Amino acid sequence: MSDWKRTTKEVDFAALRPELSQAINAHIERYALGDILSDALMCIQTDSEKVKKGLFGGAEATYMGAVVTPRWLVWATGGTKTQVAVLSAQLNDVTIQDYAQSSFAKMIPDSGLNVNGKFTDISEDGMSFIGLDENATGRKFTEIAIRSAQDAKK
Repeated sequence: MSDWKRTTKEVDFAALRPELSQAINAHIERYALGDILSDALMCIQTDSEKVKKGLFGGAEATYMGAVVTPRWLVWATGGTKTQVAVLSAQLNDVTIQDYAQSSFAKMIPDSGLNVNGKFTDISEDGMSFIGLDENATGRKFTEIAIRSAQDAKK
């Protein structure tokens, strides 16, 4: 069982938490990425709450907004204990894997995506995890993101 209780829902970009959409827009402007969200295939928001464990397990909440297009994946994450951070990647520069299919899933149960490769603002290859609910919306986003990354490489 995951340490997180997640809720993923599909939303319009304009309906994302304001701090997420503002951070994504600032990131796009900072790196002069242009109008990359104009052909969005899906936009989601995931709210996660850390399941309290043990005597010192404290309440923690995070929220994440992500947009996938035929060429880009852009996501922002923030929370009660963290500031908002944004990552983006051209899909032909990354591989996207369902976390449940990874070797890590046996050791640390969770659900979401592993994104590996070159991100917009990092000179070396990196890895990032995008936490998703195991609901229909989370599964749909997983399928679209993986398929879009595969199609971008054709």
